[in-house]
Amino acid sequence: MNISRETSRKILTEDLYMRKVCAKMVPKELTEEQKQRRVTIYQDLLERQDDILGCVITGDETWVYQYDPEMKRQIAQWKTANSPRPKLPSVQTKSQNNVADFFLYYRIVHYEFVPAGQTVNQVYYLEVLERLHEKVRWKQPKLFAINLWILHHDNTPTHTALSMREFLATEQITVLEHPAYSPDLGPQ
Repeated sequence: MNISRETSRKILTEDLYMRKVCAKMVPKELTEEQKQRRVTIYQDLLERQDDILGCVITGDETWVYQYDPEMKRQIAQWKTANSPRPKLPSVQTKSQNNVADFFLYYRIVHYEFVPAGQTVNQVYYLEVLERLHEKVRWKQPKLFAINLWILHHDNTPTHTALSMREFLATEQITVLEHPAYSPDLGPQ
């Protein structure tokens, strides 16, 4: 294939102006059924918002990073007026941990650090939910006594596994439904 110089320059300059697009921001194509289900869930939440506001315990896993920045005084150096400015050291991450956390709108109910190397799978998450159940009994006795608390977590396979649904049904824990691919109700 023979390409002229002008065409190759045009292709190269067009490539220079291309930029990376974050796939996370591209909306998911929803089916009509998923769209209708989302509307139904939101209408239900709007109708129940006054009754359930203080009862919803939201949970999720998140990464926590620990930084150890140096103070300005620690990196201060004596320099003459003509000497170059000192370079600031880059801040290094000291450690990173995965945390499973559960909270009401006004306080943390339960959190725990996931052990290093542990994957948050259905077996581990079930153990976390059992400990959460005990924490609710201890920290929110009024909600626990009349079984008024509602659990809200996203619909990842870990959270919607059969063992999870069986545990929640056995303990009579109500789960607030989370719409599929919903960016606006994420439990963060």
